[in-house]
Amino acid sequence: MNARQLEIFRAIMRDGSLTAAANSLAVSQPAVSKVLHHLEGQLGYKLFERIGGRLTATAEAHLLYSDADRVFREIEVLKDLARTIGERKVGLLRIGASMPVTFSVLPKALAAFQQGHPTVKIQLHALPKREIAEQLLIGDIDLGLTLSTIQAPTVKSEILASVGIVAVMLKSDPLAQKAEITAADVIGRPLISYGSNASDVGVPMDEAFEIAGGARQINVQISSSIAAAPLVQQGLGIALVDGLVEWSQFDGLVAIPFVPALMMNFAISTNSARPISRFYRPFLKNLRDTVKVG
Repeated sequence: MNARQLEIFRAIMRDGSLTAAANSLAVSQPAVSKVLHHLEGQLGYKLFERIGGRLTATAEAHLLYSDADRVFREIEVLKDLARTIGERKVGLLRIGASMPVTFSVLPKALAAFQQGHPTVKIQLHALPKREIAEQLLIGDIDLGLTLSTIQAPTVKSEILASVGIVAVMLKSDPLAQKAEITAADVIGRPLISYGSNASDVGVPMDEAFEIAGGARQINVQISSSIAAAPLVQQGLGIALVDGLVEWSQFDGLVAIPFVPALMMNFAISTNSARPISRFYRPFLKNLRDTVKVG
């Protein structure tokens, strides 16, 4: 039973005659009769009998009808969905984002995006950069948002903004009144920061401390800056981390620019070997607008 046969069978059951079914489907009565005859031939049994000049459904037809009606309705729902997708009313955007991005610019960008695309579903995966790269390559996400570009053969990255390193500390810290923090200011202080090889700025930070005549003493090494907030709040040290996160949202903390300026690259990445999402460009515009405002 194909979709057309299903539609005609359902119409005959609903309308009670070949003529009425033909009228409701806007086709000829012989066309309906032909499809019904072919369907009965395929099934090997009668679906309708003429009794007293009227078309009467057989017991077999009644057994088929409830499921046939359900399947037909599901097909109609599928048709509506396909049409709606074609009209760009619904869709899916799969995003992989590092934790600092998730806790900073991404929520505002998504809010702006969904104002213009309220029926588009979002799948957000908060992941480390390495896993974002893997997800891009296998096609499980449409785009990645990281604080450094992804280096992979088919991955294309665009830098959206340069993000400076800041020193995050308690407001009660003696250094909290300074306009900027240097390596010399925090030599000998326990630090919360990235490892030397874990970030694009790890080595430059080490070099800044060496020039200042000391070493970067990492008390707690982190891979994601957002993890520094509760650690600083507990007095475990001063965090040297990205300035993309709105550190003022955390009680008792202040973020001060670190000098010399050490920059991280906030980037968006896609896999050029796979079709780009049709919602990529509108989302990218919202993301750029958010970064400018920030």
